[in-house]
Amino acid sequence: MTDAFFQWQGDNLLLHCHIQPGAKSSGFSGQHGHRLKVRIAAPPAEGKANTALIAFVASQFDVAKHAVSITSGEQSRQKTLKIAAPKQIPEGLGITGPTP
Repeated sequence: MTDAFFQWQGDNLLLHCHIQPGAKSSGFSGQHGHRLKVRIAAPPAEGKANTALIAFVASQFDVAKHAVSITSGEQSRQKTLKIAAPKQIPEGLGITGPTP
C-alpha cells in the first residue's frame, strides 16, 4: 500500500478506510494514519454499520449501492472499499483522478 488512502485500478477506486461505527452522524473525518476515517451513525452490530457504510459511500460518490463492495476487513474497523467507476469525488478528500 502507498502513503495515500486511495488508489485507482483502472476506472475503479480503492479506499483504505478506518471506520468509526456508532458515531453521532455519518461523514468523512480526515485521515487516520494512511487511511481515510469514516464516521458511521449505525451501530457495529449485525452488519448494520457495513450496510450503512456502503449506502453512505455510494451516495457520496454518486453510484448505486451494488457498485460499492468491501474487499477486505468486513469484520474490522480497517476496511478496503472498492467503488466501481465513481461518478463524482466528494470535495475536500484530496482524491485525484486515475492516471493513464
